[in-house]
Amino acid sequence: MNKSSNALANFGWAALPFIFLLVFWSLLRMTGLINPTLLPSPTEVAQTLWIHLNEGDYLINVWMSVQRVVLGLVMGMLLAVPVGFLIGWYKPVRRFVDPLINFFRALPPIALIPLAIVYLGIGEVAKVAILFYASFFAAVIVMYEGMIQISPVYIRVARTLGATDLEIFRKVMLPMTVPHMLTALRVALGVAWATLVASELVAAQQGLGAMIQNASAFFDLRTIYLGIISIGALALLMDIALRRISNRLVSWQDKAEH
Repeated sequence: MNKSSNALANFGWAALPFIFLLVFWSLLRMTGLINPTLLPSPTEVAQTLWIHLNEGDYLINVWMSVQRVVLGLVMGMLLAVPVGFLIGWYKPVRRFVDPLINFFRALPPIALIPLAIVYLGIGEVAKVAILFYASFFAAVIVMYEGMIQISPVYIRVARTLGATDLEIFRKVMLPMTVPHMLTALRVALGVAWATLVASELVAAQQGLGAMIQNASAFFDLRTIYLGIISIGALALLMDIALRRISNRLVSWQDKAEH
């Protein structure tokens, strides 16, 4: 009963900001400060959702966008983790690679769309490549920054006990970087969702970004709002899932600290 009450209370606190947002949105429209034709009401957006669900295109758009984000995120993390370890472990490599990473990280993915089309075409590969690019550079920064913040005391103690470099990496560095991996995953997830609309500029016919772009051509503000809210909601739900997984995987750290 106590757990149920806590869960209900947590849900209430989490929902409260969105309730305030809906109230503010409705009041803003009612005050007339913004032309009602330029700001659809929450009810109108909900009705638009129902229309798209009945037409069958909404769930397809959601699935295509989630699929692209997950593919780009997974591929980006698969490369970011070993590269982050390499940069964090070897100082000469870090000095050489760090300027390059920061240079490419500063480039907005949308600027690479013309090159993606030229080299990869207009299919799914180009869209996923843009999300991969965004995810990788967001994650690798978090990875190696986390590694270099690990106290060298642990490494010196392990060497004193006769551990080899491989044993130090496997038994000291790897467990201690798990929280940083999970943080990198969450950061990369947010960046991937933020880059989604840009990636779907590459001749996408389906996806939430494509839905927003098609609606903008017809000045369909209800559908635009629906697409924006959908992207935010999906990103939030995936982040909540990652946070729960992270709490389970790194619970040993809290116990160790106490």
